Amino acid sequence: MIHKKTRTYIPATLDIKWENLEPIYKELLERPINSVEELEKWLHDKSELEAALEEDFAWRYIRMTCDTASEELLQNFQYFATEIEPKIAPYGNELNKKLVASEYVDKLDKEKYFIFLRAVKKALELFREENIPVQTEIQVEQQKYQSITGAMSVHIGDKEFTLEQASVFLKDTNRTKRQEAWEKITARRLQDKDQLNELFDHLRKLRHTVATNAGFENFRDYMFQALGRFDYTPQDCYAFHAAIETEIVPILREQAEKRKAALALPTLKPWDMDVDVSGKPALKPFNNGKELIEKSIQCFSNINRYLGERLEIMKDNNLFDVESRKGKAPGGYNYPLSETGAPFIFMNSANTFRDLTTMVHEGGHAVHTFLTADLELNDFKHCPSEVAELASMSMELISMDNWDVFFDNEEDLKRAKRDQLFDVLKTLPWVAVIDQFQHWIYTNPDHTDADRTTAWMEIYEPFGAGFVDWGEHPEAEANLWQKQLHIFEVPFYYIEYGMAQLGAIAVWKNYKENPEKGLQQYLDALKLGYTKTIKEIYETAGIKFDFSAAYVKELAEFVKAEMDKIN
Repeated sequence: MIHKKTRTYIPATLDIKWENLEPIYKELLERPINSVEELEKWLHDKSELEAALEEDFAWRYIRMTCDTASEELLQNFQYFATEIEPKIAPYGNELNKKLVASEYVDKLDKEKYFIFLRAVKKALELFREENIPVQTEIQVEQQKYQSITGAMSVHIGDKEFTLEQASVFLKDTNRTKRQEAWEKITARRLQDKDQLNELFDHLRKLRHTVATNAGFENFRDYMFQALGRFDYTPQDCYAFHAAIETEIVPILREQAEKRKAALALPTLKPWDMDVDVSGKPALKPFNNGKELIEKSIQCFSNINRYLGERLEIMKDNNLFDVESRKGKAPGGYNYPLSETGAPFIFMNSANTFRDLTTMVHEGGHAVHTFLTADLELNDFKHCPSEVAELASMSMELISMDNWDVFFDNEEDLKRAKRDQLFDVLKTLPWVAVIDQFQHWIYTNPDHTDADRTTAWMEIYEPFGAGFVDWGEHPEAEANLWQKQLHIFEVPFYYIEYGMAQLGAIAVWKNYKENPEKGLQQYLDALKLGYTKTIKEIYETAGIKFDFSAAYVKELAEFVKAEMDKIN
């Protein structure tokens, strides 16, 4: 069993209520600091408080997403969002001011604290008192997306399925069954499209208000600062989109033509993209959630004993909720528990191959959580997404050589690897589309729903539009963006998947060439947390932080060559 780190500053049994927190914040704010040592002690005490609050919030979020139908769990989450966070915000800003104004701040170890202090100064630049209630409203409103989508289900035959469970039928070799499942899933999503549009319009306006309050022309420019994107610009993102369109889309178009020929179809429909072209039933790497966890532990152990032990610790401490059920929020995540030093993995398994890749993805995040657990300050663990997603996406590829744990049939193992590598390439255009769409949304803050639909279609089409014929289903194509949780809940968190996917391919390439060295470089990079720049972390992993057309082409050719080897 694992336990929370021993507290040395705040009470061990602190009840997280504002009346108990305010005296602690006041003490930190009023405490005299007369030496570098006292400043560092102050930073450690502040860090301990922040870790405790983060873990309390984490559990409120986890429990709410595990049961979106519970009013009590929703209220517990909303209490923190509405009664605690808004009151913490001004204190947090004052503590940042106190730190930066300290005569001892310049005497801190520059290499050790550079990234942290850079983020503090940026937070001070962006802080506006008038944004506190707006950000509170955003926090509450964006959770409505999970309540709406978590309640979605369909009937196929005489059974009710969540959308995640129903998506298994899209792999059925019977085309009529696939079409029926796709049409029911799509009709259920479209049933709530107006409600989701209204929710998003409200969120968009609130976010624009936050940006203008902070002195920015639009939310895009604000978020590039708020996310600490010190290493690249919006123009770099547009260059990434162009590189993906030029280098990746043609490969996927070629694959789509091969799929059409293999299935002997005149055109591909949306329900034809998940079925195995061999005519064989869908891959089934495990039978239930318990087996998924056990096999994942074995897979990770076969790569490296330390990796398997991390998942074993999580299993022993009930830090998994993996099976899909009605009333559970959609998607999957790894949520770090800041005081405990371990994470919680949440997902919606329907016993598919995709669930295997979700588990190894979130398992990569989990390993990252453990590797950074003992970093000195809580802030050192707050990795930017470009690094966090490198951890997870690299693990998807590194783990492939040990997927025989899931597949005892050699042909099934080959199919799984082919599907994974195809998914790696398929991810990149979707990332480019979602990112470019968000750039458009927030740099055109006064747009209408009709404008948004037009923009979506214009952005989606050059990237292949899924390489299917949408002629009979224009409404479904026009509303595809509503499936992407990130647009509603974590705006602008998506381009990182593309950057990290390129990095993961490079990590895997190193691993294929020298498994021991490649794995060690990967782990060494993750151990850094966010104590170095993104570029330095990537270099520690033995790769480049680069998304130029030339680099995209080089990595795409490597993946394509590996796919050909499997064939």
